[in-house]
Amino acid sequence: MADTNRSVIVVILLIAGIVSGYYLTQFGLIYPAIAVVFVYQIVRLLRRNSGRTGQSVCVLVLGDIGRSPRMQYHAISLSKHGYTVSFVGFLGTKPHQDVLGNERIKIVPISELRGLSAGPKILRYVTKVILQSLQLFYALLKIDTPSYILMQNPPGLPGIAVTWLVCSLRGSKFIIDWHNYGYTIMALSHGEKHPIVRVAKWYEKFFGRYSHHNLCVTNAMKDDLQTNWSIKATTLYDKPPLMFKEAPLETRHSLFMRLSALHAPFKSRGESPTDGVERTAFTQRDGGAVTLTEERPALLMSSTSWTEDEDFSILLKALEDYEGFVEGGATLPSLVCVITGKGPQKEHYRSLIDRLQLKHVQICTPWLEAEDYPVLLGSADLGVCLHKSSSGLDLPMKVVDMFGCCLPVCAIHFQCLHELVKHEENGLIFKDSQELAEQLKALLSDFPSTEGRLALFRKNLRFSGQPRWDESWDQTVLPLLAADGI
Repeated sequence: MADTNRSVIVVILLIAGIVSGYYLTQFGLIYPAIAVVFVYQIVRLLRRNSGRTGQSVCVLVLGDIGRSPRMQYHAISLSKHGYTVSFVGFLGTKPHQDVLGNERIKIVPISELRGLSAGPKILRYVTKVILQSLQLFYALLKIDTPSYILMQNPPGLPGIAVTWLVCSLRGSKFIIDWHNYGYTIMALSHGEKHPIVRVAKWYEKFFGRYSHHNLCVTNAMKDDLQTNWSIKATTLYDKPPLMFKEAPLETRHSLFMRLSALHAPFKSRGESPTDGVERTAFTQRDGGAVTLTEERPALLMSSTSWTEDEDFSILLKALEDYEGFVEGGATLPSLVCVITGKGPQKEHYRSLIDRLQLKHVQICTPWLEAEDYPVLLGSADLGVCLHKSSSGLDLPMKVVDMFGCCLPVCAIHFQCLHELVKHEENGLIFKDSQELAEQLKALLSDFPSTEGRLALFRKNLRFSGQPRWDESWDQTVLPLLAADGI
């Protein structure tokens, strides 16, 4: 029966390759050789042993590997337990060194294809999906036969269907790691009733049921998958790896010195550079040990993908209100607000930032290397999260990282945020810019004192005993693999 199913699938793929190649050629998009290569790969696959390699796993993300921390953590955890990992995704941002330097992890790069550059929008989208499908088929058929393909969703189009077909062909097991729903992200741009959004929702629901195992990021998503889509999932909360921790003063100073050469808010203010003292806005080294400067500003941290599910105008308005508090005579520290990340709306918000006229608040938007980001979080005084889940069912990993560094957080409210942020225990939850501004004022009113609410939140995080990624992964994912006897 399995051989019959596999034969049927192969025939379908052969036909799909030939038809796709024909139409792509008609549009002048691609040489006919791509269709030939696609068909050749499937024929070649028929001649290969389809048996699974017990210690081989493919980790797949149709996105930038370097900006997919959870999937990088999966790959590292798998390698620690003896699996060889083929890590398939886009090579844009540099991945973490623990991935690049791992002999058991091999990165298999694929390109972010764009389809037609002209013509109706729907046609451009369809051609992009077809091209991405062909490329993904080729990549997944080229690697050694894995026991599992572990795929991130979203993005799931066309990855879920393609991965399911490849798993059926090669006898691999299919695991989906649900970070969110792709259709809800699309709805932010197109609206819930748009035909593309409706098709995307049907697609995720239909093909998602063909996975062998499912992971998800919250209990709320687990319940939603079961209730509305009849998909049984296991909750694997995002947890910080050991690299996220409070940074020692020496490490902070070293990072601040490097950043001060690139970003003005990190430069020291007013002191002579010829007195032999290394200074930044926050730290100084006078011969030996590093100390914090007495009149240092508070360091406010946020990170973002600069997408539509994060409205940074809320933070900018709150910072304007904070400026007003200081101008009005409130005893508050100056602020350095650092917003890290890359994404489509970054230039839009940078133009808004450039128009602000602030004396007591400085804002910079650097891109940090993977090794520097945990250090900066571990050096900050307060974190801010503007992530507002498109589905209301996922949690912001940036807050997880902040908590790993014992960094208290002000986070914008949404449906299941309470699974992570405990109001008045490890941070505060706000609903608008005015409430955020009042929280910044209240938390920083006694800065840099080691007493007060901000210090209490940090103390609670230090003694929370939260598990790290390795421990959580070993308790949650490893039993799933062991149950399959692979």
